Amino acid sequence: MGKRSSFERLPRDSYATPAEAVAPLLPHLRPGLTYAEPCCGDGALIGHLDKAGHVCRFAADIDPRMEGAHTVNALTVARGSMGYAEAVITNPPWDRKILHPLISHLSAMLPCWLLFDAEWANTKQSIPFLPWCHKIVSIGRVRWIPGTTMTSKDSCCWYLFDQTTPRLTTGPVFFGRTPQ
Repeated sequence: MGKRSSFERLPRDSYATPAEAVAPLLPHLRPGLTYAEPCCGDGALIGHLDKAGHVCRFAADIDPRMEGAHTVNALTVARGSMGYAEAVITNPPWDRKILHPLISHLSAMLPCWLLFDAEWANTKQSIPFLPWCHKIVSIGRVRWIPGTTMTSKDSCCWYLFDQTTPRLTTGPVFFGRTPQ
């Protein structure tokens, strides 16, 4: 599913988020955080966050596979439709034509945690978005397809983008991997 993989990608990058990918994010969330998940797919990420005591106030996807989720394009979701969410937390499509507009749109409304490839931060295309990036939390390689023995060939990170709050540092704070 990565740029160095021969596997055919799932439509709309619709990969369920495994619990192992969520664990490194949890220490960066305040207890009981309310959030919106605008690219919820099958709801796996919501299930992991709910187990950790966080509360999903809005779930949506362009093609939801989770009961109760709204059918909405995340690029058009309005702040008012996300209820009393304090943040956005999502595993968005990694296609840059979608990802970059999502970063701009969602982080203008709420602090926004996005899960995608680690290499992105090292590219020229990241430059316009880095002023909004407060944190980068490394999670390493992820096993996206249950039952397989191999992890992806790309390392991943959680990125916190926020246009609503001034950054306290000159650049994003990087959090390396920790033993799980």
